Amino acid sequence: MPTVIPYIPNTITVHLGSPDSNANNVTVPFIDYIKNVASSEIYPTWNEAAIVANIYAQISYALTKVYTEIYPSRGYDYDITSSTAYDQKYIYGRNIFDNIDRIVDITFNDYLRRMGFIEPLAAKYCNGTTVTCRGLSQWGSEYLARDGYSAMDILYNYYGNDIELVVNAPIQNLMRSYPGEALRRGSYGENVVVVQRELNRISQNYPAIPKLESVDGIYGSRTEAAVRRFQEIFGLTADGIVGRATWYKLINIYVGITRLAELNSEGQRLFGISLEYPDAISLGDRGEKVTILQYFLSVLSAFDPYIPPVTVDGVFGQRTEDAVVAFQKINGLTPDGVVGDVTWNAIYSQFRGTVERVFEGNDAFRINLVPAPTETLTVGSRGDTVSALQEYLNAIALDNGNNAFIPVDGIYGQQTADAVRQFQMQSGLPQTGNVDRATWEAITSAYVGIVSQTLTSPSQFPGRDLQRGDRDYE
Repeated sequence: MPTVIPYIPNTITVHLGSPDSNANNVTVPFIDYIKNVASSEIYPTWNEAAIVANIYAQISYALTKVYTEIYPSRGYDYDITSSTAYDQKYIYGRNIFDNIDRIVDITFNDYLRRMGFIEPLAAKYCNGTTVTCRGLSQWGSEYLARDGYSAMDILYNYYGNDIELVVNAPIQNLMRSYPGEALRRGSYGENVVVVQRELNRISQNYPAIPKLESVDGIYGSRTEAAVRRFQEIFGLTADGIVGRATWYKLINIYVGITRLAELNSEGQRLFGISLEYPDAISLGDRGEKVTILQYFLSVLSAFDPYIPPVTVDGVFGQRTEDAVVAFQKINGLTPDGVVGDVTWNAIYSQFRGTVERVFEGNDAFRINLVPAPTETLTVGSRGDTVSALQEYLNAIALDNGNNAFIPVDGIYGQQTADAVRQFQMQSGLPQTGNVDRATWEAITSAYVGIVSQTLTSPSQFPGRDLQRGDRDYE
């Protein structure tokens, strides 16, 4: 999606009826919208834990509509409806309950998301009595609160333990994603990256759209051809130019096939989309940002013998710190083992430069892949080809988010076989756990696609305002 990091809009436009009804639109402050929805959807006499849980779900649901531009991408001039058949209940002009007013004042700029994903959780819910659904039960949340569940415990119960709460999200004026002018041959920049990424994902479902070998932010002949084919398929003027209609049609189709507005969303991962983090990374840290750092370091260590290899496991341990210190020493940075903004940007810059050299001008199909094995790889196989296979599988695991990382030791053990079997299952191949020619080609193809996407990820670490006197590395 064009919006990389979701924000809280100052206002939201509500259609006071179903999508096609001849009803008025009202633009109201987002905080007031949530207060209205909460007062309309739940009872103020409920336990506060249940009220808070429901409000977090309501905020996240509304932000999903804003983030995915569901209605604007379909030609409507509003962000959400008041119809419970489609969205959340909103009663224009209604009174707000005092306790809900107080709670929303505190929580309105917090929202839910799946760990490792950037989009708000499409937090579907229903009353749990007359209507049930795959999501939060409103009355069920109250019963859990009576049993002593906290707000987050209630949300974990309904949405799973892999959700997290984003607190104090930025607040800004609502902005439509369309860049304001058409994109065409010769255009370049982040908006072109958005188009290229969406086309490549859509092409998985519509193979007639040619897949772009390189997502490079440059609107060349291949991008133009892919756009033209997309326009032909979806009944648009096939001029190869991304104007407003094509832009929003891309969003509409992309959101649909990735289910970004649904609870079981395919999800958009931080990796390959945004590398912007709120704080420094150091010994003891865990999570997505550490995983990405380790992946960068693992690539660099393959080309620089002074950087020790690291295991990509999402845990900033001693080996990761040693690799960071080695990198800092080589590049004249303070060797403190802490990855602050200067170190992060230096690591990313060298990673990107390395990948660009490997790709020889961003041509994704000229990467120096290890030749396909002449014999099927099975448990017990050893050697450089197995090491390469393990690296490819780890890159796929990093991008996928659901696959386990395996040691890169050149030994085809049970962990490697399990990773191969999981890939085969996801790719519709026979689940043998062995790597024959078809599996090898599928793995290397997936790896090439993933690495080519990293070329488009601008590095914006700081997570703080730049001030006079701040310096970057030379």
